[in-house]
Amino acid sequence: NLKEIVGLFKQVHQPPEDPRTQLEKAIGAVFTSWNNPRAQTYRKLNELPDNAGTAVIIQAMVFGNMGQSSGSGVVFTRNPANGNKECYGEFLMNAEGEDMTSGSLIPRSLEEFKEESPTLFNQLFQLQKTLEQHYRDMQDLEFTIQENRLYLLQTRSGKRTAKAAVKIAVDLVQEGQISEKEALRRLEPEMAGFFMHPMIDPEAKKKVLARGLPASPGAVTGKIVFSPEDAQKAKEKDEAVILVRVETTLEDIHGMKAALGVLTSSGGMTSHAAVVARGMGRTCIVGCESISVDEKKQQLILEDGSVLCKGQLLTLDGSSGEVMEGRVPTIDTSEDQDFLTILSWADKYRRLKIRTNVETAKEAQKARQLGAEGIGLCRTENMFFGKERIHVMREMILAQTRGELQKKLERLSSFQISDLKKLFQVMDGLPVTIRLLDTPLQEFFPTSKTEIEALAEKCGYESGAILRQIEELHEINPVLGFRGCRLSIVYPEIAAMQMDAVLTAAIQSQQNGLNVLPEIMIPLVATSGELEVILQGLEQTAQQTFHRLGERIAYKIGTMMEVPRACVQSRTVAPQVQFMSFGTNDLTQTTFGLSREDMGKFLPNYLEHKILPFNPFISLDQQGVGNLIRMALEQSRKVQKKMKYGICGEHAGDPRSIMFFHRIGMDYVSCSPHRIPAARIAAAKASI
Repeated sequence: NLKEIVGLFKQVHQPPEDPRTQLEKAIGAVFTSWNNPRAQTYRKLNELPDNAGTAVIIQAMVFGNMGQSSGSGVVFTRNPANGNKECYGEFLMNAEGEDMTSGSLIPRSLEEFKEESPTLFNQLFQLQKTLEQHYRDMQDLEFTIQENRLYLLQTRSGKRTAKAAVKIAVDLVQEGQISEKEALRRLEPEMAGFFMHPMIDPEAKKKVLARGLPASPGAVTGKIVFSPEDAQKAKEKDEAVILVRVETTLEDIHGMKAALGVLTSSGGMTSHAAVVARGMGRTCIVGCESISVDEKKQQLILEDGSVLCKGQLLTLDGSSGEVMEGRVPTIDTSEDQDFLTILSWADKYRRLKIRTNVETAKEAQKARQLGAEGIGLCRTENMFFGKERIHVMREMILAQTRGELQKKLERLSSFQISDLKKLFQVMDGLPVTIRLLDTPLQEFFPTSKTEIEALAEKCGYESGAILRQIEELHEINPVLGFRGCRLSIVYPEIAAMQMDAVLTAAIQSQQNGLNVLPEIMIPLVATSGELEVILQGLEQTAQQTFHRLGERIAYKIGTMMEVPRACVQSRTVAPQVQFMSFGTNDLTQTTFGLSREDMGKFLPNYLEHKILPFNPFISLDQQGVGNLIRMALEQSRKVQKKMKYGICGEHAGDPRSIMFFHRIGMDYVSCSPHRIPAARIAAAKASI
C-alpha cells in the first residue's frame, strides 16, 4: 500500500521537511532535467541550442482528485490533426494531470464534459476562445477543476500536423487575425513534404521490419527486386517494385528510375542513392543497417534472421525510414487548397527564382506543375545511361578511329537532340541550363568480369583489350580527376557534339513556335585558361551549326563554380561568361577536403564533439563555403555587371541555406522537383 511505499522510499532517501528547502530542491531538479537524455534528444530533433537553459514557474497547487466535483483535462482551440475550428480535447474526473498523460486511465471526450457540466464547459469554451484571440494562434491549454471551480494551469501554442498548420494559418488570415506574411513566417518549409507524396494512413495497421534513414519522402509498396535490370523488366510489365541494394552506383540509375522506391543497407543522407532518389522523386531509405542484402542469392535478411526473397511485397515510408511488411494503406495529400493558397502567398513575396534539376521531360513537367521557373541543371550524362544509349557511349569511348568516333557521336547527338526538344517543349518560355558532360568516363563501364566479357562480345573486341582500356580510365580519386571541363579540353569532339545538339534542338523547337532560352554550362572550371580553350571551340561549333541550319538563336554560356580556385579568381572567370551557377555539392567537398560518399564513417563523431554543427552537405557551411561564394560574387560583380548567379547543389532545397542565398543576392536556386514547394516558401520567408 501507499504507506508502505513511502516508508521504503524514506529508507533510501529522506526528503527535507523545511518547505523552502523542498522548493529549492524542486527548482534544482527542473534545472538538472535540462541535460537528461530525453531533453537532449528533443533539442537535437528540433535543432535547439544546448546552452539556452530552461525556466521554472512556481504555482500554487490545485487538485483535480478531490472527488467527482474535481478533475483535469487538456483542450486545443482547434483540431491539431486537421486544423478544423473546433474545441478539441479530453478530460478525467477525480484525476490529476499526471493521470491524463501517463495513460494509466482512459480519458473522456469534451462532449461528455459538455453534457455533464455545461456551466463549466461554457466557461472553458469562452476562456479558450479569448486566449486564442489574444495569442492569434491555436492554443494548447491544461486545466484543473477543484470542487466545481475551473483553473487554467497553462497555455501555449499547440503542436500540430503539417496539414493542420497550413489550414490554421490560412484560416487565421481569412479571419483577420494575422497577415499573409505572418502566416508564412509561422510555417516551416519542410512541411511542404507532407503535400508532395502519398503518406502512410495513420489509422492503418502495420508491421515494421526495419528502420533506416529517411532519405527521400513518400510511401510506396512494391515487389522486391535486387538488380536494376529486374526493376527495368518489371516496369515494362507495369509492375511496382522496390529496388533493394547494398548501395547504388551510376550503373543503377535506370533501375532506380524504374522502381517506385529504393532501399539500401549502407550509405547516409548524402549518399548516391539518397541524392539520386531525391532528384528523381523516388521514395528512398538508406543506411538500414539492421538488414543484410545478398544480391547474388537475391535475399534480404532481417535482424531476427528471417529472409525475404525476390517478389515479396514491401512498403517503404521515406518520411520515417520505416520498412514494413506487405501492403500498407496510404492517403493522398495532393491538391490541398489551403496549401496552394500558401504557395500563392509565397510567390507574391519572394525575390529568388526557383528552378529545377531534371533530365527528362516527365520530370520537367512535374517540376513546372510544382512551380519551377526554368531548369537550372540538366545533367547531360544521365541521358546516356539508358540500356541502348550506354552501349553507344561505351563504343564511342572505345573507338579506335576518327570515323568510328564520329559515327558514335552522331548517334549520341540524335539521342540528345530528341531529349532536349522534349525539355524545351515543356519549358517553353523558361530558361534551360544544360551542363556539358561531367562524369568521369570510367563510370560508363561495368566492373564485374561477366559484364565486361558480355560487353566485349557485343562490341566485337577482346575482353582483355576492353579491360586494359577500363584500367587506363580508372582513377584513384575520380571526384578530382578526369572529368568536367577537362573532358571537353582533351576530347573537344564530345563538347562540339553537345553544343551542336543543344543548338539544333533549340532551333528546331523555335521553328515549331516555341520560345527557347538555352544556357550551356561548363562544369568544374578552375582557371580562366580552361574557359578560353573551351569557349573558342564552342563558338566555332555554334557558327557551323547556324550555317548548316540557316538560322540562329540566342544562347548563354556560363560556368559551374565548384572549385575554390575559381571562386577566389572569379574576376578572371566572369568576363568570359554570362552566368555562374555554384555547384555546392562539389564545392563543399573541395573546400573541406571531404568525400560526400565516405564522411558517414566519421560525421557522427564530428557532430557529437561539435566539431561541425550539422552535416555540411545538407545545410551550407556559411562561414567557409558560404564565404567563398560571397567572395566570388563580390569580385565578379566588379567586372561583369549583368551577370546572373544561381545555386544548383543539394543546398538549393535547404531552407537554412536558401536564407543565406537570398541574403547575398543570388538570382535563383535550382533544386529537385519535389523540393520546389518548400523552396518557394523558404524564399518567401527569407524576403519578409
